[in-house]
Amino acid sequence: MSKTNRQITLAARPSGYPKLSDFKLLTPPVPTPQEGQILVQTLYLSVDPYMRGRMNEGRSYAAGVQIDEVMTGGIVGKVIDSKHSDFQEGDIVQGNLGWQEFGISDGGDLRKIDPDLAPISTALGILGMPGLTAYCGLLEVGQPKSGETVVVSGAAGAVGSLVGQIAKIKGCRAVGIAGTDQKVDYVVNELGFDAAFNYKTVSDYNEKLQKLCPEGVDVYFDNVGGTITDAVFLNINIKARVVICGQISQYNLEEPELGPRKLWHLIVKRARVEGFLVFEFADRHDEGLRQMATWMKEGKLKYRETIVEGIENAPTAFIGMLKGGNIGKQLVKVSDL
Repeated sequence: MSKTNRQITLAARPSGYPKLSDFKLLTPPVPTPQEGQILVQTLYLSVDPYMRGRMNEGRSYAAGVQIDEVMTGGIVGKVIDSKHSDFQEGDIVQGNLGWQEFGISDGGDLRKIDPDLAPISTALGILGMPGLTAYCGLLEVGQPKSGETVVVSGAAGAVGSLVGQIAKIKGCRAVGIAGTDQKVDYVVNELGFDAAFNYKTVSDYNEKLQKLCPEGVDVYFDNVGGTITDAVFLNINIKARVVICGQISQYNLEEPELGPRKLWHLIVKRARVEGFLVFEFADRHDEGLRQMATWMKEGKLKYRETIVEGIENAPTAFIGMLKGGNIGKQLVKVSDL
């Protein structure tokens, strides 16, 4: 085992898109677990859009990362030293131990992973927080009904790609919005979406949505916000549900984006807009993970991972993900099992 613990810390608060200089690589000694603690070696590290908000000052739904603090983030790792009765050396676990090679936990934030169920990396994607976000957000908040049209933005990402597939499982028509022709091809021809379009090559989103959703939009799962969401509002049906999961188009703006005010469409269509956090559905997580695993085994759910190797490359992977460089779940491989 290495004697040093490579960590990525926040060096500066970004203005606009994060830069590599906003992060710092430190090499403190590997920590030693005390009684009731576990030392975990990171195998895979997750980078996710929500982390951009944690880099800012100000109040949010969770505490931000402080300057010189290890970047927040989920990991899958291996227990290499345990002074906790519930964990043994060799256990594979998932938890929020941040961007570092080795982390200490009291066990309260860890869940054991069965490496025989699926590749362990899936505990950070389809069988982890993104999968639960898609499952709970669509089914609990969106409440799709068979025959309805579900539109999802960020359709080729870790969450959006699953939302469209779950919509199909529930008998809905799934329409995706993505940022490259490759992503459009992926969600339609590999994942089974009924239609999709590349927002970077379409000049009139409203016209395109009218064409792809001739019977209107019943559920919109929003990962991006901005002008795409403005256009969807023009096409919602009576009693539509708009699920606000993310607003990635807004996270890196240096000045707030001014847009048209579309809320009157909610009056006309008697529609509902609701934001959510996956943590509020904690009582459904075990059920959700079991169902997602079953759908995977049945071949009803597919997933893809984009993997960068080396913890020193976590900032590059994170910035690339914010700019849409990934298909499916973006991961950083830190060490071998």
